[in-house]
Amino acid sequence: MPAFLVIDAAPETLAAAREAAGGRVDVRAAASLGEGLEMLRARKWDAVLLSLDFEAADLALVSRLAESGVQPNSVVLTSSRPTMQAMVESSRLGVLGLIAAPVNADELAALLREVFAGEDVVSLPPADAPADDEETAIGASPPMLEVFRMVGRVAGSAATVLVLGQSGTGKELVARAIHRNSPRSPGPFVAINCAAIPENLLESELFGHEKGAFTGAIARKVGRFERAHGGTLFLDEIGDMSLPLQSKILRALQEREIERVGGEGRIPVDVRVVAATHRDLRSAIADGAFREDLYFRLAVVTLNLPRLADRGTDLDLLIRFFVARYAVRYGRPLRGVSRTVMDLLHRHPWPGNVRELKNVLERAVLLARGPVLLPEHLPLDQLRSHTGDPAAENASPLPGYAPEMSMAQVEALHIREVLRLVRGHLGRASEVLGFHRNTLTRKIREYELEDAVRA
Repeated sequence: MPAFLVIDAAPETLAAAREAAGGRVDVRAAASLGEGLEMLRARKWDAVLLSLDFEAADLALVSRLAESGVQPNSVVLTSSRPTMQAMVESSRLGVLGLIAAPVNADELAALLREVFAGEDVVSLPPADAPADDEETAIGASPPMLEVFRMVGRVAGSAATVLVLGQSGTGKELVARAIHRNSPRSPGPFVAINCAAIPENLLESELFGHEKGAFTGAIARKVGRFERAHGGTLFLDEIGDMSLPLQSKILRALQEREIERVGGEGRIPVDVRVVAATHRDLRSAIADGAFREDLYFRLAVVTLNLPRLADRGTDLDLLIRFFVARYAVRYGRPLRGVSRTVMDLLHRHPWPGNVRELKNVLERAVLLARGPVLLPEHLPLDQLRSHTGDPAAENASPLPGYAPEMSMAQVEALHIREVLRLVRGHLGRASEVLGFHRNTLTRKIREYELEDAVRA
């Protein structure tokens, strides 16, 4: 049984600790700082609550606890006079948290869940790869395996490639993979987002300009085509490019030469182009917004990247992969992800695809202190707000809610909805709600929600 040492003279703190532990942890108490330090030397403790209200108690004690084998991410500090500076310093030391005395059992339970997580945890892969994941594309779903196969087939050629997919699906990762596995890999990989640069500057960015070509051109500028000579040029969001610039891109591809803005001579360039867009270019051609001849020049090979929502079990792979990488990057001692977190992430439609997933997981890992990623580390409001249904986004998130309801009635609705989402699993519901399981059980009886609990 896990062991939890409470170094605090207040009897109510011990009572709160026992309630927070819920009978699954051996809770022992020390009524003085000296007694607590003796007990630390006597045996191994999985977690420690330390009151800073003892005379001579300060944050330097955290390092003494570490000398006894208790790591900072297993320590909860409490004080009747917490200050901002103490909060900041305790966070820097990596402790689970600093909470105010008298201790609230539910608040303490939320912290202890990071240490005494249940067995329903999805483990992380070994962190034996570099923490920098920016050039890594992973997946095992049929659509992604087809993408990987196509990359393998076309990388060794000189053909232009058009990569199609929603924002955040990893179009640049695919472009980099094509370059990395091509004979041009010793050369440069140059990327430009055509939608991110104002139209009046994009031509200069692509082709460069001569000194004095326009107001502000105080020196010659080498454009992206020249910089990519001997390598690969990635034109991201090419569907947002104006028709005049499309004509110049087409000419550069056909003639394999460019002219700088304000220049007179033609400059040969040896560049392989990979283009990408989230737009439907065939519809744009029909609307007169995209040149058909440029489309056929670019789409010698077309790769279609699937939405994250269409990649099936790839979501599990990506969650574990990114959590492990961010844990290495930010020095977090994570060993797993709560099954409740996995359930919540699987229910989200991911309109921002892999980019959104990475954003959510990076934030969650930054907030984590213990060994398990828990629901309270997630931006739950963000995950609940993107339903993909405009009508649902304007509706109340709680079925049956009305403004004239009392807070108790709203809480009952909320608990019922969470129980529905986790299929009546009490442990997962307590994680999402931030209640201790005993508190949740009491509220279920109080609100007569027994029918929503899984047998």
